[in-house]
Amino acid sequence: MTGYAGDLSPQDAWKLLQADPAAVLVDVRSRPEWSFVGVPDLSSIGKKPVLVSWQHWGVGPQGPAMTPNATFAQDLAGAGVAPGAPVIFLCRSGARSRAAAIAVTQLGYARAYNLTGGFEGSHDSSRHRGRVDGWKAAGLPWGQD
Repeated sequence: MTGYAGDLSPQDAWKLLQADPAAVLVDVRSRPEWSFVGVPDLSSIGKKPVLVSWQHWGVGPQGPAMTPNATFAQDLAGAGVAPGAPVIFLCRSGARSRAAAIAVTQLGYARAYNLTGGFEGSHDSSRHRGRVDGWKAAGLPWGQD
């Protein structure tokens, strides 16, 4: 752990979200992931996840590609995420969310955390996600459009 407040297990993230009214969960995946894979459901604790993509899907000269969201910090601030609040970043498996936590820490968000395992976690022996680690595997609430 360097450059951000640290990693939280899904269970510890859930406890923080429940205990601290200022704590925020920021899902940094892409719009298709939110729509087709699902999002954490925080309604039982009176919250909603903040949905701000760290990267956007696009088509480049080599075909489909992810490009950095140049307005990520502005989007985060625009969604009301305050630099003093505990902010838990989540992506599919923990890589994009870790990068987001590091980036916002450099912008003054002193309590930026990465959720280990992300929403879907690692592949299992059948190459399926959502069963080994992460938000879904922890049995935490989520919904799908």
